Amino acid sequence: MIAPLLIVGAGYLGSEIARQAGDHPVVTTTKSGGGPHEACDLSSSGEVAALARRHPVPDVVIHCASSGRGGAEAYHEVFIRGARNLAQSFPDSHIILTSSTSVYHQTDGSEVDESSLTQPIRETSQLLLEAEEIILRAGGTVGRLAGLYGPGRSVILRKFLEGSAVIEEDGRRILNQIHVEDAASAILHLAFRKAEGLFNVSDDRPLSQQECYQGLAEHFHLPLPPVGEKNTSRKRAWTHKAVLNRKIRASGWHPSFPCFFDALDQLAATP
Repeated sequence: MIAPLLIVGAGYLGSEIARQAGDHPVVTTTKSGGGPHEACDLSSSGEVAALARRHPVPDVVIHCASSGRGGAEAYHEVFIRGARNLAQSFPDSHIILTSSTSVYHQTDGSEVDESSLTQPIRETSQLLLEAEEIILRAGGTVGRLAGLYGPGRSVILRKFLEGSAVIEEDGRRILNQIHVEDAASAILHLAFRKAEGLFNVSDDRPLSQQECYQGLAEHFHLPLPPVGEKNTSRKRAWTHKAVLNRKIRASGWHPSFPCFFDALDQLAATP
């Protein structure tokens, strides 16, 4: 019998991971359950323990639950408590945590890889680092995801098309992104190899904001957005760095959408 894959937090990314898993047995959960998903509150040690009792020991557990756009308290519940509960209830499973490249604090346009310093200012990113440590100490894997986009979900494209986009200052700030299909394939790649340690999950071509909007303007035959001040109130802290994906590429994974521009036709065809 093939051990199941447990996906905890089957939202936008988790559902795509489950889809790509194909015929591999998969168990998916969300906080409230419903449809094909079991209900499980990651912050509850009792609920996570009960989930473990209901199923054969999964080969891999993927923690891809989100904070629901919450602040530090929500991050602590979902990521810190969630990581601890999974490590405690699934000691014989390989655990993967989907984290974020927001833990890289650099603002000088430098390239960053898994060995780069992580000294984020935002408390939410600091909490992510704590959750990463819990999983790494358990011998698991952390995938630091760049900005996630895909069909029906691209903040950059939506703002550009609706006319609310702004080029910050001189447009030099670098945007790091990953298509949801590539993010899912990367996580499954790490899962089936049980690759331990840190991995950046981003596409091959970080874009400056100016370059990104210039490409969108040319593709859609629309004017460039206006220039304005930098947005320091965004959910992710204001950073300016180029995230490198060399480590995961060296392990054999390659994105289907190496650059944001490669997905534009697909994105434009979806509402």
